Amino acid sequence: MPVFDVIQCMGKLKIAYVIEPRFSGGTSAAVAAELPIAAEFADVVVHARTSKMFGDHKHIAPILRKVIDDLNMPVIWDAPRIAADFVILHNPSFLKFQTSLDAEIFARELILVTHENFLRPGGEEGFDVSNCLDQIDQSTLALRKTLAPISQYNRETVTNWLSDFRDTHHWRVLETDWFNIFAADLNEPCDQPEDRRGRHSRPGFEKFPPLADLDLCFPKHAKSNVILGANAMVDDGISRPHWTLLPFDAISVESFFEKIDFFVYFTAPTWRESFGRVIVEALAAGKVVLTDPKTGKTFGKAVIPCQPAQVDEIISDFVSSPQKYRAQVVASQATLERYSAQSFRVQLASILTAEKGVQT
Repeated sequence: MPVFDVIQCMGKLKIAYVIEPRFSGGTSAAVAAELPIAAEFADVVVHARTSKMFGDHKHIAPILRKVIDDLNMPVIWDAPRIAADFVILHNPSFLKFQTSLDAEIFARELILVTHENFLRPGGEEGFDVSNCLDQIDQSTLALRKTLAPISQYNRETVTNWLSDFRDTHHWRVLETDWFNIFAADLNEPCDQPEDRRGRHSRPGFEKFPPLADLDLCFPKHAKSNVILGANAMVDDGISRPHWTLLPFDAISVESFFEKIDFFVYFTAPTWRESFGRVIVEALAAGKVVLTDPKTGKTFGKAVIPCQPAQVDEIISDFVSSPQKYRAQVVASQATLERYSAQSFRVQLASILTAEKGVQT
């Protein structure tokens, strides 16, 4: 019997999640948040893939492991064949150091969630996109193959990449963003904000702007400047007397946010966040967020788009106007509903039940 007939005859909808489960941070956190919701609609199997990105040692990121165990969800490593109504593959960049997926995929629809930007600022590929997508494409028999961007900026890089590669016309693009689910308690904004600034991210040169921009964002006259994830600067002996430089995981994210009133986030000019989970965390913590316009595009009026040279004036204005600070935080937190589990539940239901919802 043909694979598609077998799938249809098996009754309840079936979803296969294909992941490289050793991703730390955003990818694993995103999948962990999705799995309980997907399990409401279908029988879900996690297909874990080893890749050259992480070597041969098999393990699952702790945040993902806990959810899989709580759901008693089956995990299959490196299956030669994957068949389901919907196959959802997260972050295809894990294939960039190899030339074959080493599996056959059969599905009504294959959905690739594009956690990494396809293009860098300036137009160069963010990773070997063609190689990764070709591996998946050549291994898959599906009625529909869909790319699912996770944000407006990520979508821009995906569609621009597709326009440059005409032979990829068979890939569709989901109309709505496959956003990261964010579920956390919202903290009230402080009544009297002070000029206490900070940023946090995982270590990595691409996560940090040039030193001159950091000097503009975190000046001597600020009451405090806390930079969490500053491993590279600490290792290189870069310091400023008015900076508190902390290695990644030196303190909890909650403790970090207790030390600041303004989250100031810029990255290297050659790199940009595809989503920006740290920004959502800062908004939920009750902080005013300043970032570059491209990164801020995902969050609209929830953040203050600006350049490093404008940071001082903006912060000074908020410090002198506590009511304005509170209004900005309250309005910003109201937008976080779009990243809730319920919002994702509604979106996933429409994707699983509708024959449309994608564009070429």
